[in-house]
Amino acid sequence: MTADISLLTLKQKASLLSGKDFWTTKSIDEAGIPSIVLTDGPHGIRRQDAESDHLGINDSLPSTCFPPAVAVGSSWDSGVAAKVGAAVGREALAFGVSVVLGPGVNIKRSPLCGRNFEYYSEDPLLSGVLGSAHVTALQETGPGASLKHFAANNQETERMRISADVDERTLREIYFPAFERIVTEARPATVMCSYNKVNGVYASHNKWLLTDVLRDDWGFDGAVVSDWGAVSDRVAGVAAGMDLEMPGSGGGTDQQIVDAVRDGRLTEDQVDDAVRRVLALTNLPGGEATNKVPVDQHHTLAREVAAESIVLLKNQAVLPLGGGQRIAVIGPFAVSPRFQGGGSSHINATRTDSALNELTALAMDHNGTIDFAPGFSLEEPDAAILQDEAVDLARTADVAVIFAGLSEREESEGFDRTGLELPANQVELIRAVAAAAPKTVVVLSNGGVVSLEGWHDDVDAIVEGWLLGQASGGALADVLFGIVNPSGRLAETIPLRLEDNPSWLNFPGEQGHVRYSEGVFVGYRYYTTAGVKVRYPFGHGLSYTTFDTSGLDVETLSDDSVTVHVTVTNTGDRPGKHVVQVYVATTAGPVRRPLRELRAFTKISLAPGESKQVALTLDRRAFAYWDIELGRWVVPAGTYTVQLCSDASTVVAEQDITLAGDSIIRELTLDSTVGDWFAHPTVGPALMAGLSASMTEEQAQQAQENPAQLKMVESMPMQQFLAFTNGAFPPEALQSLMELSRKEPAA
Repeated sequence: MTADISLLTLKQKASLLSGKDFWTTKSIDEAGIPSIVLTDGPHGIRRQDAESDHLGINDSLPSTCFPPAVAVGSSWDSGVAAKVGAAVGREALAFGVSVVLGPGVNIKRSPLCGRNFEYYSEDPLLSGVLGSAHVTALQETGPGASLKHFAANNQETERMRISADVDERTLREIYFPAFERIVTEARPATVMCSYNKVNGVYASHNKWLLTDVLRDDWGFDGAVVSDWGAVSDRVAGVAAGMDLEMPGSGGGTDQQIVDAVRDGRLTEDQVDDAVRRVLALTNLPGGEATNKVPVDQHHTLAREVAAESIVLLKNQAVLPLGGGQRIAVIGPFAVSPRFQGGGSSHINATRTDSALNELTALAMDHNGTIDFAPGFSLEEPDAAILQDEAVDLARTADVAVIFAGLSEREESEGFDRTGLELPANQVELIRAVAAAAPKTVVVLSNGGVVSLEGWHDDVDAIVEGWLLGQASGGALADVLFGIVNPSGRLAETIPLRLEDNPSWLNFPGEQGHVRYSEGVFVGYRYYTTAGVKVRYPFGHGLSYTTFDTSGLDVETLSDDSVTVHVTVTNTGDRPGKHVVQVYVATTAGPVRRPLRELRAFTKISLAPGESKQVALTLDRRAFAYWDIELGRWVVPAGTYTVQLCSDASTVVAEQDITLAGDSIIRELTLDSTVGDWFAHPTVGPALMAGLSASMTEEQAQQAQENPAQLKMVESMPMQQFLAFTNGAFPPEALQSLMELSRKEPAA
């Protein structure tokens, strides 16, 4: 039950709009208002009971570290995201936490972003579907979620002052949709505003973001919480719709709010609105902590969902590992796993599995043997003796399995990477071992994409393990031995070169600004459209079985929606999971569209020989673009190609459809171009008739013989064009034509 704010003084109300300390809100005991706890997620609970910080420096209570979003994104499975969300919610209750700070759904604009491990994908649909499943499942257990970081927070460099300069179409089509889907479908308790500026205005007091878009367009009715330390102007923040400042300011900004009301810069109604939204959070479960986490149950779950997220990139008849093999396991990550990112989401795991131990156990079950050599050092780049020992071991083995990747000091919250390459000593080791071993497998542990160049062709198999949480060792062993059939798909492109990435020239920006000049052509949208070759495309992933997709049929439901039907058959001899990926391609409309865009997907499980029919509905948003002139989504009339793909670069089957779309008749003004006037279905013929009537017979003949003359002036505003017409169009005639354009059916 929420307190009656009419009984509170202005000073009391202002006090509720900032935290008491690092993790809790203020209470007002006499009004029956309790304090609640907000703490970091997204893939585990970082509950601190001593010194507090937001960078993962100080200790926190043991909790389960589930796979971070970089792994969950590669599962392409909303069920996996839901399992993680629900488990995090259960542990939040155990620790007395009312609001879990997560998930993060920012788009992976550049592979260099140091926080990419905490985000799902370069694609907004995939990010939104997984984030919605996570939030829904988490909140069904009781606590609230804090969807973050809104908005355009796609780098760590200068994150607290950089201005992300992004046009509205790009925001609406790429950087907003994941947030929009989660807000409208899952209704998160809170949304966290980001540190950065968006088009010159800090997100923490950006009214267009926090009120016009978030509340008015999407109907968000929860509280907006600042990222920790993100508030730059508290009074402007309240006016813009930023409700709760975290952490607490010691009362300083509370007094600023009081003063602003008293001198008229804020109304008390604005303060009351913010207070109501903050007080609604006190109805969420929390209270006394038991600190009792189902350790064993959640560790088992962490192993299960981690295995679902592993991507088999390459496999030349070496995986799964078989019985009776002599296996050389190489690399320190096999003993001391890298399973999470650095910074505010860093979890004090209840336990960790080492891949070496888990592989040893499975090898014994398969009558095989495991030997280990470190191969390289994370501390000493030049450790030739370690490499020599590993090469000698690999030479005596049937297969060498190298665990390579990035250490936490090479990628973390707070800074961006400067390159994609693995450390040179690891590349050298991989090449040397591959030259000595009969077969070589590389298992990667990394929070962001790493380059495979310089060694890709030397090895027989590559397993992208990302960061898989505390049970990563067991999950990797399960996949390597075929206990689990890999079913992950890339949620981001692996390029051949960093320079091929569309953001390369404008990342991380300069002089306080980063220009998103690539527009909507982010990730695979750019690579496929520009014909840029990549090492592995978005959506790629191999299996130990094979699948056949057939019978593509697109059923038109309305002027702007369809249902896609397809049959999938497991044609191999192992159970497996397949991801059905549906893309849409079109050139309809007045804007440049990517070659294809992911518009629906699902993951299905099939026994050997089993077939399943899949039906996926594409609503109007699957065909729409954001029209900056009309300020809304538009489905242009025209032809659309619905494509069934195995990845963003490979079309398996496709079918053209024609949609009636939206009837768009744009109102004409003197700022409209000549081309717009002549193309108008009603005004155009009348205009042409008037122009023809004003011409001499010779001029009309020349115009007919040389249509390029009109083309030369098509882009000229009508106001300027009139100067060349010698009064052929009286002002009253043009005014009449403009009024005629406004009488057309509304768009």
